[in-house]
Amino acid sequence: MKNQSVQKNIDWITILIYSALVILGWMNIYSADINPTSDYIFDANENYGKQLIFIAFTVILIIVILTIDAKFYERFSSVIFGSSLVLLAGLFVAGKTIAGQRCWYAIGGFTLQPSEFAKAATALALAKYLSDPQVNLKNFNNQLLGLLIMCLPIFLILPQPDPGSALIFIMFIFVLNREGLPSWYLWTGAIAIVLFIMSLLLKPQYVILTSLLAVAIHYFKSRKIHRNIIASTIVFALMAGFTLSVDYVFENVFKQHHRDRFNILLGKEVDMAGVGYNTNQSEIAIGSGGWLGKGYLEGTQTKGNFVPEQHTDYIFTTVGEEWGFVGSTVIILLFVSLILRILYLAENQKTKFSRVYGYGVASVLFTHFFVNVSMVIGIFPTIGVPLPFLSYGGSSLWGFTILLFIFLKLDANKVNEW
Repeated sequence: MKNQSVQKNIDWITILIYSALVILGWMNIYSADINPTSDYIFDANENYGKQLIFIAFTVILIIVILTIDAKFYERFSSVIFGSSLVLLAGLFVAGKTIAGQRCWYAIGGFTLQPSEFAKAATALALAKYLSDPQVNLKNFNNQLLGLLIMCLPIFLILPQPDPGSALIFIMFIFVLNREGLPSWYLWTGAIAIVLFIMSLLLKPQYVILTSLLAVAIHYFKSRKIHRNIIASTIVFALMAGFTLSVDYVFENVFKQHHRDRFNILLGKEVDMAGVGYNTNQSEIAIGSGGWLGKGYLEGTQTKGNFVPEQHTDYIFTTVGEEWGFVGSTVIILLFVSLILRILYLAENQKTKFSRVYGYGVASVLFTHFFVNVSMVIGIFPTIGVPLPFLSYGGSSLWGFTILLFIFLKLDANKVNEW
């Protein structure tokens, strides 16, 4: 009777949106990768054929996730998280290098990217930690441990190097903030990003002068009882020091292709035939789609293979070219609806563990969606972040599916929670 109750309470609205995205994703992968010499959609030698295999295994994966008792995910969250860290660390020994990145395990003719599965594992670990009644994020030691859980995968992913995946884990900061992490952490991060961009565009003295002006305005606008000249001086000194360090970090820590992408994005360089080629061709493809698109399987940029990696990170260009503004809007609305639905369900959970995990799911999906689309239309650097459920790849499809359906299992089980 208990299992019947859980199955009946599965959120079918979320499943319908998920199914629509997966189906639309395969259709666009097929269009981006179709081989003129083969009209056989089950051809395992082609990416669209492989994606069908991934989707078939995904169905099995969903059944397994929904069959397992919901308490398993909370009870074994630490073990799952630890296992994901071991898999990430193992890449330095047994990982396969592709395009300069050591991010995959080679298994037969397929590759597996453990960072995709580490997102669900990290969300579970954070949910387990934050649901402990003794944890209070007003306490500095608790803050540090929460941030450590978030950062451990980052420490293992950045050296691969995979800055795109590392960025996703940083966004768990919003989950911590929702559960009580002081807002100054977010403000510090936002200010650091602004100072970083300003320091790339302007001379350091101008940025430092602007920082001094901002600190002075904040000081004098604050109530007298809240004014602290020593604290304000320290803040300004940190901002000035950060500004002066940007040039060194940019030139000595960032790799050349990262510097090129930032310079092109900020308009400091123009390289339509080199580093900027992908973004330029992507913008051309999307712009050529107009309002209604050129028609399914009729995209000239897509069929001409002008956009590299179009079936993976740049799959949204196929949508823009063949489905136009209207089709792109439909995809965006599906993602927005999915994320809002997850947030709604998260707020209606009976346990803190389920709520925190739900916010983790929403944070991961939103960041992937926002960064990928921004990257494709040229307002964010190219960093290799797939579009959930649409981009080609077994690891990403399975990773996102695990992430989402664990939450749906937890949500369905709330009928059994007190």
